[in-house]
Amino acid sequence: MPTPRHHLNRQRRRQALADQPTPASRGHAPVAVLSGPASGPGRRPAAKPVRETTEAPDEKATADRPGGAETAASAGTAEEATGRRHLAPLVTLCLLTLLLGGFAGWAHSRAGELRDDPARANTALTDLARTSEIKGQTAAAVAALFSYDHADTGPFERAGKTLLTGKAVAQHRTLFAGVLAQAARQKTVITTTVTDSAVERIDGDRARVLVFADQSSVSTAGTGKAGGGKQKPKTQDQGVYAGAMFALDLVHRDGRWLVEGIDTFGR
Repeated sequence: MPTPRHHLNRQRRRQALADQPTPASRGHAPVAVLSGPASGPGRRPAAKPVRETTEAPDEKATADRPGGAETAASAGTAEEATGRRHLAPLVTLCLLTLLLGGFAGWAHSRAGELRDDPARANTALTDLARTSEIKGQTAAAVAALFSYDHADTGPFERAGKTLLTGKAVAQHRTLFAGVLAQAARQKTVITTTVTDSAVERIDGDRARVLVFADQSSVSTAGTGKAGGGKQKPKTQDQGVYAGAMFALDLVHRDGRWLVEGIDTFGR
């Protein structure tokens, strides 16, 4: 027959089993196991509430794990490298645009300088047909303008009216002023022949030609008939021969080249 002592021990074991948490209660909200009021000697005090919380893993926990910081840094570095790879073509395109724009501006400015340079505008060495035309017309104009025959002044006068323009009219008149004053008395014949010429410049409808010429001046006043109807030779002027060098400024007008300037280089 059970004694009171055995009865007391049985109650203690039951109380101890009741105080132990069950496995199902470990992952849930806080659980409090309350014992009933102590009703007899030897009962243990009531168990205090047991609180258990579950904490979800977060970024801090990830960083706290071994190697977590290195993994996060590696991911950030990879993202930065990808961004730089996407940005590099755009930077290259911008640089190429700036370089091409600068080159285009420089090329345009340089082309304008070349167009404005008189040496570049000169076509005397490239347009051979025009150069030959100018040289031929210059030789003919010089022969007509700088030759004079006291017995037939018509060609000389026509040349002055048709082949001269601008300031060349006054320049030509000044050059022949002294010759014409004595031409009738000395019966002068002047012949001018171009020996060589060089086209210095052709700029559109204007040109400049350097002329080399031979000039001869002969007076026929020393010849005539003596008295008695007999031919008696008299002293004849042997003439003056000289070389001349001058430059002519030409302008193309009405299909031909006219002389608009005569440069005798200060002589």
